Amino acid sequence: MSSAIGTVKEAFTSVTGQTAKVADLKNSIIDPAKKPTKGMTTDYGIFVSEPDNWLQASNGARPGPALLEDQFAREKIMRFDHERIPERVVHARGAGAHGYFKVYDDRASKYTYAGVLTDPSRITPTFVRFSTVQGARGSADTVRDVRGFATKFYTAEGNWDIVGNNIPVFFIQDGIKFPDFVHAVKPEPHNEVPQAQSAHNNFWDFVGLQPESAHMVMWTMSDRAIPRSYRMMQGFGVNTFTLLNAKGERHFVKFHWIPELGVHSFVWDEALKIAGQDPDFHRKDLEEAILSGAFPKYYFGIQVIPESKENDFDFDILDATKIWPEELVPVEIIGEMVLNRTVDEYFPEVEQVAFCTSHVVPGIGFSNDPLLTARNFSYFDTQISRLGINWQQLPINRPVCPVMNHNRDGRSQHRITKDLNYWPNRRQLAPPVPPTEGGYAEYAEKVVGIKQRLRSAKFQEHFKQAQMFYNSLNTYEKAHLVGALSFELSHCDDPVVYQSYTKVLNDIDFNLAKQVAMNVGGTIPQQPARENPGHTGSRLSQLEFAPKDPTIKSRRVAILLADGFNLGEVQAIRAALKAGMATSWVIGPRRGPVYPDGEEVGSGSGYSADHHYEGQRSTMFDAIIIPGGAKHAQALAKNGRTVHWVREAFGHLKPIGAVGEGVAFLREAVQLPGVQFAAILASDNVTSSYGVVTAGKYDVSSAAADALSIKQGEKGFISNFAYELSKHRCFERELDGLAGQVAY
Repeated sequence: MSSAIGTVKEAFTSVTGQTAKVADLKNSIIDPAKKPTKGMTTDYGIFVSEPDNWLQASNGARPGPALLEDQFAREKIMRFDHERIPERVVHARGAGAHGYFKVYDDRASKYTYAGVLTDPSRITPTFVRFSTVQGARGSADTVRDVRGFATKFYTAEGNWDIVGNNIPVFFIQDGIKFPDFVHAVKPEPHNEVPQAQSAHNNFWDFVGLQPESAHMVMWTMSDRAIPRSYRMMQGFGVNTFTLLNAKGERHFVKFHWIPELGVHSFVWDEALKIAGQDPDFHRKDLEEAILSGAFPKYYFGIQVIPESKENDFDFDILDATKIWPEELVPVEIIGEMVLNRTVDEYFPEVEQVAFCTSHVVPGIGFSNDPLLTARNFSYFDTQISRLGINWQQLPINRPVCPVMNHNRDGRSQHRITKDLNYWPNRRQLAPPVPPTEGGYAEYAEKVVGIKQRLRSAKFQEHFKQAQMFYNSLNTYEKAHLVGALSFELSHCDDPVVYQSYTKVLNDIDFNLAKQVAMNVGGTIPQQPARENPGHTGSRLSQLEFAPKDPTIKSRRVAILLADGFNLGEVQAIRAALKAGMATSWVIGPRRGPVYPDGEEVGSGSGYSADHHYEGQRSTMFDAIIIPGGAKHAQALAKNGRTVHWVREAFGHLKPIGAVGEGVAFLREAVQLPGVQFAAILASDNVTSSYGVVTAGKYDVSSAAADALSIKQGEKGFISNFAYELSKHRCFERELDGLAGQVAY
């Protein structure tokens, strides 16, 4: 019954976007379109009659002295002067969205009595903030960096925050080193360079002298650090928390988010270019997906270890630089989260939302993870610094459940609380709540030890999991990691730094160290510093997270047009892509009407282009299609920009489709190496070669027979193209050396 109730609630929430938190925020929303007053007022409510001129003492012939008595001008300027608050030291660059969370059933009740994780009748409102770590608020989205994945659950018992990242481990084991790490990764102090990247001396000096960072460096130099979208990356709680069940039994737990669309990344050249071409790419991508109805979905999983098995592993499960290998501790999927509502205003929601690892609800607790201990202190302290002591009263941060305590006063106090403000008090107002009635229960953990500053023996091993991660990557992922390390270390101009780090790499893998050292001028090793036993782990390569059913949902497809294109083909192709919930965008010689074959340029109604060739780049899209039309194909062939569009897409391993004369454009003007093309224009037979899908024609009968089916070997043009698009990229081009033969 509870599951059925949850299904009904979810259907309503999914369709309307309404949750308890969205309803709560409405109490703080002012919509000027609904005219709450007849017009403009001051902050203290007086109607403003003249907002454009400061009050002067003037005879009208020329400006006179401005008068300090003008309260309207003073308020406007002074309010503007104080609009900014301190930006986050890390995770300053972010985007956010509202959504909801549900569990499938009560299977987690054997681990915890937390209702948010055990009650399938609940639909829990959530707010998620995605972010980069290193850069300032004005930096670019697509830089190589760790991504924050912070989730606030507005539960019936209070707020629960999972303050996670898209990488499951961290650079340091103990939070006392966090200031050093942040100082090292941030721009160098003498010139505030570089912004939003770790390719500089100080970062690599730090991690080279801090071998516990080796595992995290492998992840950060992998494709994980340049995600295609926030919707296509994993999320991890990173730290070890605990779960407490109704019997009083405790389990250790790690939290996981797994994207419905699979885990996908940019190629490095593409990420670099987008950082300049569209630095807001990720935040725009998130908004576009939600507004188009392709709501981002993440499956929620837990890894659980009984307290009795805490010491059964050759690593310490409380070490944040280690994963719990899934072949040893499987991830149990117990629920899902859907993001289905964009924010109404960025600053009060995305910028003022504040997360704390210490915010947990009954049934969830903390471990002795030394990094978590520091985060529990630091996050709360940071929010006070940024937002003031009453930051939890801000609309985006306040719980949806009742709040009552004896905290008072402080800057920006919004609550007016009547009566007594202390405990105990003579009227028993706001008394403590025992655990039997819902109060938070602390686990009675036995603690024995002596005070000392050290790390246990298992915390001293730093390279086994770095080796396991590297060994688990496929061929092209390893090549990308080598390229990333080579790019980063080549930006270090102190030989001590890049020579030292190539020695660290030799503790991970001999061939890896040799390749990078040769590229950057490092110390080329003659033999391994330690053997790499070749051990691998499951679900470390991104390829292991392909969607259960292939999908093109929310993929962006550019259709390149010039005057004289085949209108019927374009209409059929766009209809088929829309059926798969992909978006298509017409790119033409001008923004506005482009004229199909049979219409005179400038005289007909034309077909509207979304952008012109110079207004966008191939980097903004997941794939390209070139339809038929003789004049259209000839015009494209004479335009260097359109030729570059396709060559660049080919170099970035993206699917490319062409029909009719569009095939000749690819074969003769673009000249893609090693690719086979459809040879007969009168046939709708499909040729698929290295992610390039071509057909001689695509008419009404072809489209009618081409019901969208995303499977390899399907007959239709769109079905074949959709299959290549669902794969994200054609990495065979890279592995066989074709991409490197094209100038892009």
